[in-house]
Amino acid sequence: MVKVVAKNFVKADSIDAFLTIAKKLVEQTNEKDAGCIRYELFQDTENPQILTVIEEWESGEALQNHMSAKHFTELIPQLAALSEKPGEINIYNKLF
Repeated sequence: MVKVVAKNFVKADSIDAFLTIAKKLVEQTNEKDAGCIRYELFQDTENPQILTVIEEWESGEALQNHMSAKHFTELIPQLAALSEKPGEINIYNKLF
C-alpha cells in the first residue's frame, strides 16, 4: 500500500477556483483510477490557503497510472497555476 500527502499552497484570491478544479480531480480519480483506495482533499484548520490531497493506493504501479491519466495531466497544471509556490509531495510505503 502506498500513501501520498500532496500539500498545496494556494494564492489567497484563488482558493475558490482551486477548489472547483480539485473537486473534479478528486471525483474523476475516485471514479476512474484502478487501485485507488482513497483520494481526498483537506483544508488546514489554521491556514485556509493550505489544501492537501491525501491519497491511498493499492500499489506504486496504480499511483504511476494515476499520474499518467488524462484527468491528472490536464488538471494538475491548472492547480499549479493557482499556487503561490510549488507544493510538497511525500510518498509513503506502509510498513506495518
